[in-house]
Formats: sequence, structure tokens, C-alpha cells
Amino acid sequence: MRRPTAACRDFIASCPPSNRTGAHSAFPSSTSRREDTPMTTTTDKPAKRRIPTAAPAALNSARPAAENQEVTGVVDVRDHRVYLRASGYLPGEHDICLPVAHAKALGLRAGDLITARLRRPSGKSAEVVSIDHLDLGRQRLRFADMTPVHPQSRLLLETESSITRLIDLITPVGLGQRGLIAAPPKAGKTMALKAIADAIAAKHPAVDLMVVLVGERPEEVTDFRRQVRGEVIASTFDQPERDHTALAELAIERAKRLVERGRNVVVLLDSLTRLGRAYNVIAPKGGKTLTGGIDAYAVHRSKQLFGAARATEEGGSLTIVATALVETGSRMDDYLFEEFKSTGNMELRLDRALAEQRLFPAVDVSSSGTRREEMLLTHEEREIVWRLRQVLAGLNREQALTGILDGVRTSPSNAAYLRKLALSQDPR
Repeated sequence: MRRPTAACRDFIASCPPSNRTGAHSAFPSSTSRREDTPMTTTTDKPAKRRIPTAAPAALNSARPAAENQEVTGVVDVRDHRVYLRASGYLPGEHDICLPVAHAKALGLRAGDLITARLRRPSGKSAEVVSIDHLDLGRQRLRFADMTPVHPQSRLLLETESSITRLIDLITPVGLGQRGLIAAPPKAGKTMALKAIADAIAAKHPAVDLMVVLVGERPEEVTDFRRQVRGEVIASTFDQPERDHTALAELAIERAKRLVERGRNVVVLLDSLTRLGRAYNVIAPKGGKTLTGGIDAYAVHRSKQLFGAARATEEGGSLTIVATALVETGSRMDDYLFEEFKSTGNMELRLDRALAEQRLFPAVDVSSSGTRREEMLLTHEEREIVWRLRQVLAGLNREQALTGILDGVRTSPSNAAYLRKLALSQDPR
């Protein structure tokens, strides 16, 4: 070790006695420097101090204990695990994993709305308190075992909007309907869906309304949430395809659980085409490819969700009115629409040429209709509506639409319009 030079010895000797506690007391150690006020540079800027990063355990301990706290959410079953989705229909950081044995013992199903009491401060173990706000142990029907029947109870949608009045006249909707709104881009399908949602909320408050938006534009999601008085379940186009399919599947499962309780549920789905595209992206490799490059798996899964709509003898009903894109130039979209069309029992067709002429709602009256509509209309209504269709069939699309719109807008109600039609063959 080098000995101090004579100059160093003279400097140490000149220091005050209080600072001469050791050979290196004039140069504070790193420990003493952290304990004192941070050193400053010649520019008088404070030296940067390293902020310690809290460990995950420390962050969790800073939160209030969640023991005995009750959490309500929808049950989801993924990869043989049971989750309580606490913040919506998609996976989130506050979800709770339920023991599989406990879920089986209680008979939990995907789509159940449950309330669980957290048993440990970690918030990862929970005891189920109630299922759909009912006591545990109550016997429940199974949706697959319920008897499907034709829609017989009419869902009147007539409001001040022209589109809802046209729907009641041309394509009546019943509880348990499986309806399609077939529309090319920019033909007004979103406006039609909002009008239907407003009519259901205003005229049928006892109906459980769910609006499911798949791959929608973010601004449209905001508009729906602000305007629709119902549950809006949405994914935006910038989310992964698996989010679109998972959200739609869990929403339909939730609707099924309500039907099992005898509730009447209406699901407005926008759109089946985007849902089919999402399923096509995530389809397992090696599947059969159909017309337009679409996988058979995508067609089957989309039809399976759409086919859940039905009226039942046991009392509940699930109505699905979904949009489907047509005239997009895609063979895949055309094939999907034809598949959905064969499974639906109501179709409202919007026309691009009418929309370009600024005729709204741009409904193709001749191509729109409801299967077994005689079960939803009274005898008098049925006779008048059939005569109206015979008259409109002899006109082109523009004349048919303008004629019926003029008659609807000059009549205070559809009943008054039908009474006027009973006395005249002129749809105006």
C-alpha cells in the first residue's frame, strides 16, 4: 500500500479535529453519502436519486384486504378452467379463478351471473354466494332441453321512427325471432339497429336488451353506450379476433341463462359477417375450405350462435336480430350471408341504390319479410297486409318504398294506415 506523500500529511494535519476520525474521514463513504442530503453539481442541479421499485408483494400489501368482500361477475369457462369475469365479458386483471370441483358441485354454467365472497386477502379464492341472485341449490332448466316453437308473441316496435313502423308492417318481429338485417355498406343498418333498440327499451321495458357489437368502430361503440338503454357488449376492430369470438360466445351464453329462468331476451348483433371473419382467422389448420376461402369451422360456429334464437314452450325466449353485410365484393361475405339466410326466419333487406337516392330508410319492401307472419298478425291485419304486398309487387323498388313511406308519414299510426288501406288500394 502506498504511503501518503508529505503534502497529504500536511493537509490532514490542517483539518479540524472533529473531521479526523479516521484516515478516510475527509472522503465520505458511499453509505454516508446516501444518508446525507444529495450532492449538487456545479450547475446547482440536484443529483438523480434511484427510486426503489416495489416488489409485487409490497404493492399487493398496500391495497386494502379483500377478505369477505363480495364480487359479482359473469362465469366463463376457458381451457377447462372456470373464471369469474369481474370487469366485463373479456379477461381482465381482476378476474377470479374458481375451483373446478366447487363449480361442478354447484352446477355453474358459462354465462351465469354469480356473486362470490372472497375468502383470502389475495382475492384469488372465493366462495359462491348466489347464482343469478337466486339461492344456491335451486333446480334449473337447461337451454338445450327446452322445446323450440315458432314465435307467437309479437314484439311491437312502432315509434315515431319510420324504420320501426315499416318493420311492424313488412317484417313483424316476434319473441324468439331469428332475424337478419341484410345491408350493403352505408345503407343505414346501424341507424336501423339503434332505432330497434330504442323501440324495445321504450315499449318493452320488461325485456332484457343486449347489444353485441363485434369488431365495431370505437366511436360507434361510444354512441351505442350513450344512446341505448340496455347492456352494450362490444369489441373494437383493433382487438384480436379471439376477443371478438370470446365476447360473442359469452354474451350468447349469458342470454341463454336468462332464458332458462323464463326471461325474454333480445340480442341485437352487429355483425354476423365480422363474427364469421373472426372465426375464419382462428380456425384450426387442416379444416375444410369452402367457397370464398372460408373454413367450415367458421360457418359452423357462426351459425351455432345465430341459431340459439328461439321461442320455447317452457316460457322464455331468445330473439336475435343480427346484421349481415352484402354486396361487398367478397365471395366469403356472400357465402356467409346465404348460410345465415337459410337459418333465419325474418329478413329486412336494405338497398344501396335507394340509399344513394337519399331515400331513408332504404328498405327493399319486396325482398323483406317474415316466415309464418300469420302467427303474429291478427286476421284483419293479415288480410290488409297481404293486399298491400300484392299492390307493391307491381311497382319498382323506388315506387314501392316512396308509396308506403308517404302513407305511413301521413297517418298518425300503423293502425290508422291499415284502416285507410282497407278502404283504398292506394298504398299512399
